[in-house]
Amino acid sequence: MDTKSVMVRWVSTLAVTGVIGLSALSALRAQDQAPAAAPDPGDIAEGLRLYQTKADCRACHGWAADGHKGDNQMPDGPSLREKKYTRPLLILTIKCGRPGTQMPAFDKFAYTDGRCYNMTKADLTAKYPSRMPDPPATLQPREIEYIADFLMARVVGKGALDHDKCVELWGNEADVCKELSK
Repeated sequence: MDTKSVMVRWVSTLAVTGVIGLSALSALRAQDQAPAAAPDPGDIAEGLRLYQTKADCRACHGWAADGHKGDNQMPDGPSLREKKYTRPLLILTIKCGRPGTQMPAFDKFAYTDGRCYNMTKADLTAKYPSRMPDPPATLQPREIEYIADFLMARVVGKGALDHDKCVELWGNEADVCKELSK
């Protein structure tokens, strides 16, 4: 093969690689901009159940996720209704907790292999002298997603609770909703 043939092949290969790379980048960008599919109502209901029971989020964040809790023994969690969280941030926070705060990590292996904030338990202990509390139970990755889906659909950014928001939160006319103004 002469130099000209090698050069033509090299340029052709480079051009094809560039086109494939640009196509992949365009596809990823389009995927990021595409609206996320609405979660299944069953997934939202499961997220509510997990919020109330297994994860016991209401112990710190309150039954309405507004930061008003009934148990003074538990730490004060922020209102999730007033914030503008994203789904990925909620998943990360539930999975890894918030080092240096009372928010526990619900992933059983959160600080065993650097999956959370690229830290191990030793790193966590060295950087934050106060111990991160243990969660009431650990959660599977899909359970964390169910809770995040529930929070995004019915809580995050919804503002102060009123009757209509209460009905939306519970999915029906719960007794606690009757006490709220319409």
